Amino acid sequence: MPQINECGIGGLSGTQRVAWLTTILLCILACGCRDSDTIWSAESPSPDGRWIATARTQQYGGPGTAGIQSFVSLRQLGGRQDSVVVLQLTQDTATIDLRLNWLDPLHLEITYSQPASVDFQAITCGGVGISVRNLSGG
Repeated sequence: MPQINECGIGGLSGTQRVAWLTTILLCILACGCRDSDTIWSAESPSPDGRWIATARTQQYGGPGTAGIQSFVSLRQLGGRQDSVVVLQLTQDTATIDLRLNWLDPLHLEITYSQPASVDFQAITCGGVGISVRNLSGG
């Protein structure tokens, strides 16, 4: 008669079974949790060529962390190479028709025409005034 041991299926001990299941779950989570993908981007230099505004939309994946966000950043050309985020939006759709419009060399107007929530908005950066207009009616 075959003997059944306490270790259970395949002769694994309780500790080995937990380690095996933990490894499998970590592999599944690693495959499901990816970084973000840039699904849209645009750039707009200031009229005097001193600044560049960059917009990008990121799509995030993973269980409980999925979402879509748009960011606008400013970078001074010929100066520091770091970009500074001046606007962060969260949205439900991949596109919100975001546009960058320099009204003059020191005033950037950002518009969007689909519903989105403003998570962060700067009003000035390095002497550049920043205005944001929601054209979606929401």
